[in-house]
Amino acid sequence: MNPMVSVNKYGYRAFNEMVDNAEELHVEVSELKNGATVVDAGVKAAGGYGAGMYLSRLCLADLADLQYIPYQLNEHTVAGIQVAIDDPVIACMASQYAGWRIVVGKYFAMGSGPARALSLDPKELYEEIGYKDSSDKAVIVLESGELPSEEVADKIAEKCGVDPKEVYIAVAPTSSIAGSVQISARIVETGIHKMHDLGFDITSIKHGFGIIPISPIVGDDTKCMGSTNDCIIYCGKTYYTVDYPDIDELTDYVKKVPSETSRDYGKPFYDTFKAAGFDFFKVDGAMFAPAEITVNDLRSKKTITSGTANPHVLLQSFGLTKV
Repeated sequence: MNPMVSVNKYGYRAFNEMVDNAEELHVEVSELKNGATVVDAGVKAAGGYGAGMYLSRLCLADLADLQYIPYQLNEHTVAGIQVAIDDPVIACMASQYAGWRIVVGKYFAMGSGPARALSLDPKELYEEIGYKDSSDKAVIVLESGELPSEEVADKIAEKCGVDPKEVYIAVAPTSSIAGSVQISARIVETGIHKMHDLGFDITSIKHGFGIIPISPIVGDDTKCMGSTNDCIIYCGKTYYTVDYPDIDELTDYVKKVPSETSRDYGKPFYDTFKAAGFDFFKVDGAMFAPAEITVNDLRSKKTITSGTANPHVLLQSFGLTKV
């Protein structure tokens, strides 16, 4: 853990780059009346893969090496992304994890990125990983089909303890290329989050790596939420380097991580979600995990793996039609 890293400092640097390159990224930059800066990466603006890469960098506080890659689904090649991180607990859990539900009147968005480390939401997580940021700037990514108002920016500023003019917001809906990219870029975080849910000491995770397909646009936000989750659930592959004291205990954890351990595994997520009446609380939480996990333990020098990719279900989710 590197307590000297300021996720908002790193995120702000990437945000400025995004603004400087707005035209070529097909994003639109605006300033709210309170001085907050908003980058539209897919709500009204076209956005694209370039914007998606910047959103992913922002979410991860620019602490990851991100590259687009071809991903093979049986005989079909689709777009994919590769994520490599040397400070995965800070980058993923202190910044990227979409744990902030932002509700202002009828406006709703899931917030992720560096600003979470100022809002300390959820507080228990930051205490557990021993991380706290200090910054007069708050950088946040909102997953929403609507651009934020001045009131939304005010709420973010208040929660983060900064002046509204130092709030920097990037927005894209799930049903956009940029939105789809930034969700796939969560592959390493999803594995860490599943391990955390299982009670694993995530501070023992020293490095993280993942590869994953990127979903095409398959419909509205709800449909795309299904296909983007399926990228993680059925074809997301993760690799972690850990320093753990008990190899047998570590092996037990690794067995429990993959999505195939869930009772709801085996069909497109949208179908499962629809059958649950679109109620997340009725969906087995064990589903939200990578398809595969491989762990290299620095103490025992052993490497263990669990899970299997399932391109068949993902191709169903994508609705790929060969003509």
